[in-house]
Amino acid sequence: MSRKSSSTNQLVVPQANAALDQMKYEIAQQFGIQLQPNGYNGQLLTREAGTIGGNITRTLVQIAEQQLAGRS
Repeated sequence: MSRKSSSTNQLVVPQANAALDQMKYEIAQQFGIQLQPNGYNGQLLTREAGTIGGNITRTLVQIAEQQLAGRS
């Protein structure tokens, strides 16, 4: 379940890769979207991929906001 995309985006913290993959599968499951265990998800509709990505972003922003609020 590794990241095998042609994206040029690089993680700032490479060790976060496993956590992001886990989050992707959890969010997909919440929305009833089936992801392939081999990492290839070419059958996904654009809307489904956007739902997963958008919710990952929303979750990461919430986590960052909580951490920033805790520093005040």
